[in-house]
Amino acid sequence: MSGKRFIGVIDIGKTNAKFAVVDLETRSEVAVRKTPNTVLRDGLYPHFDIDVLWQFLSAAIAELDAKHPLEALSVTTHGACAALVDENGDLALPVLDYEYAGPDEFDAEYAAIRPPFATSFTPPLPGGLNLGKQLFWQAKKFPEAFARAQWILPYPQYWSFRLTGVVASEITSLGCHTDLWNFETDLYSDLVVRQGWLDKMPEVLPAFDPLGPIKPELAAELGVRPGLPVYLGIHDSNASLLPHLLSRTPPFAVVSTGTWVIVAAPGGDLMHLDAHRDCLANIDAFGKPVPSARFMGGREFSLLTEGREANPSDETMKRVIDDAIMLLPSVVEGSGPFPQRKARWTHPREGLDDETAFAVVSFYLALMTAECLALAGAEGDIVVEGPFAANHAYLRMLESAACRPVIASHGSATGTAIGAAMLARMEDGHEIENRELNADPDMTRYAWRWRQALNS
Repeated sequence: MSGKRFIGVIDIGKTNAKFAVVDLETRSEVAVRKTPNTVLRDGLYPHFDIDVLWQFLSAAIAELDAKHPLEALSVTTHGACAALVDENGDLALPVLDYEYAGPDEFDAEYAAIRPPFATSFTPPLPGGLNLGKQLFWQAKKFPEAFARAQWILPYPQYWSFRLTGVVASEITSLGCHTDLWNFETDLYSDLVVRQGWLDKMPEVLPAFDPLGPIKPELAAELGVRPGLPVYLGIHDSNASLLPHLLSRTPPFAVVSTGTWVIVAAPGGDLMHLDAHRDCLANIDAFGKPVPSARFMGGREFSLLTEGREANPSDETMKRVIDDAIMLLPSVVEGSGPFPQRKARWTHPREGLDDETAFAVVSFYLALMTAECLALAGAEGDIVVEGPFAANHAYLRMLESAACRPVIASHGSATGTAIGAAMLARMEDGHEIENRELNADPDMTRYAWRWRQALNS
């Protein structure tokens, strides 16, 4: 077992990016720097500001290494993203923002060539959420630039490449709604072969492999120790899942909350996933398929609350339940368990005070999460990671709607950073104690009425 303790983690989410120093002895972030993950609207299409991110990360690594000497670097990022790198290590095309609708231009052509759900476990998603569709669109729209790309690197491995100069790919990023991986053969999909992309795909290595030492000139520039090992990196939802895979025996579920709410159900039902309701299978760090379902819950929360926090009282929550004040799906359309539905308040939103509205929104998010758990065939305890783990109303409604114990993963550290850091020292995790179910009958009744309202 490695004795590494302080791990620097590059953690790039859809909304924000951060660099964290994780203390593996205490499983905590001892220092963090954050910045918005800006999307540029100029150029060929909306794309991430890679130069600004690199400047931020370089400054953060240099600053925090001076306070907490780093023993390794690791990377975790959001999915649906790849970097097209030319022979000089530069970007052949900008790194596309997956929310851009441009790739929908060739939907009909892409639908005719994409692998079947039974082998890819990838649902058809809008914009660039299917990485295969992204690449197909880029290749058709910008054939000369696409042809210059020597490597197609999943986003975590792009940042590892920037640090080491070594190219590789990794299964958790290839197996998350990309159409690029065949779950039956455990190889690249027919799409990759037929489109002539196979030569651009680097070797697939385990997430916990050290990719290489940091480049000597970069080590000197940043002031980190020469030879600092850089690990391959991991998709963010799988980073959140990893500590639980090391400490729990399936079946259980992990709800990772951020811009997306992603339910992972180790031991769940893979064969009954519904491609039309944003169900899919991910692949965990050990190469095992994991039934999953998701919706854009963090984005919905931001849109609905406009940043106004509240802590609904028991009296407020009781009034919401007794009066059946509900928000029905979907606030962000085109994804999630109800992609074709338009959001509807059963009571006018303008007539609700902020505390009441916050309770209704929290209940809505919990009920959408419960739908995702059911769709993924999840069983056993439910562990909630990320910002929603601090939302009392959400947790209470989720436990009552799912009728299973809910465990909030508290603390300043997010699951993504801790999981990515653990790649540098794979070991048994600490056990989270099971707890008894504490469902509220009134909330369970509210959940039933909410489901009934969907059919009315």
